[in-house]
Amino acid sequence: MLEVVKNESKNKEEALTKCLEELNVNSNEVYTYFEEASGLFGKKKYTAYVVTKYDVKEYVKEFLNELASKMNTSFNIEVNEKDGVISAIIITDDSGVMIGKEGKTLNAIQTVLRQSLRKYGNFDIKVNLDISGYKAKREKNIEREVKKIAREVLKTKIEAKLDPMNSYERRIVHTIIAEYDGLATQSEGEAPNRYVVIKIKED
Repeated sequence: MLEVVKNESKNKEEALTKCLEELNVNSNEVYTYFEEASGLFGKKKYTAYVVTKYDVKEYVKEFLNELASKMNTSFNIEVNEKDGVISAIIITDDSGVMIGKEGKTLNAIQTVLRQSLRKYGNFDIKVNLDISGYKAKREKNIEREVKKIAREVLKTKIEAKLDPMNSYERRIVHTIIAEYDGLATQSEGEAPNRYVVIKIKED
């Protein structure tokens, strides 16, 4: 369970400072969000909600360990935080079962984990889960394929529709194509069949 500390004040900075002092941490060690409300005589008041990044990392570890026990499997977990993103890497001999076909089980686990964190508030906590390097390999494959398609689109001037991808993979495609001056991307379709179109950028 995450410990959420909250404090009210007439401005955001003061409300946040109270939380940080209570937790004895710096602002770069926490996730924060604010709620605004009208007080007496219409004066605004702000409530700061804070959780430490350390507690979030521990929560992620506990969540995944509990999952392992329910799945009757064992694995090693490494959880890190960088630039506000929590990265959890699972190493297991049962990676095939946990990854699932085309990574569907892995994505489902990540989704449930994110939803579990949301019950504590509107914290902007980004979680990236990988199992035995599956996502890292998948990203390299996507990058290689997308760059190949990008060259074809530039050469033929004909747009290309990619296979359906999840939101994380689509972001990878958008990021790669953004490096090409003459190309643009657009997501189309409805989940889970949403896909990316790579096309010539309009003037």
